[in-house]
Amino acid sequence: QVQLVESGGGLVQAGGSLRLSCAASGSISSMNAMGWFRQAPGKQRELVVIATTGGSKRYADSVKGRFTISRDNAKNTVYLQMNSLKSEDTAVYYCALTLAGRDYWGQGTQVTVSS
Repeated sequence: QVQLVESGGGLVQAGGSLRLSCAASGSISSMNAMGWFRQAPGKQRELVVIATTGGSKRYADSVKGRFTISRDNAKNTVYLQMNSLKSEDTAVYYCALTLAGRDYWGQGTQVTVSS
């Protein structure tokens, strides 16, 4: 069983940056895929970025060139660097991992971008 805890959310002005962290309770070195999703009020959860261990990454068109996913296996942590934030990026952000065929989700962290 792996537990994921997100942090790094908060209130930021448009144009600013935030880095979200997703700390796993166990090793992530053998995970199959990792990703970030978000859910804005009244909207469905949507993909922000997904990355596989094979090296492929797929970003939502709305965040391409602004957001970057990365990981630190030594810290069992996945990151989402968010730059040039816009008001439409306001949402609860969730990290997710696929490990040994199972999907794990964090509890979410709120990101609010003021215009």
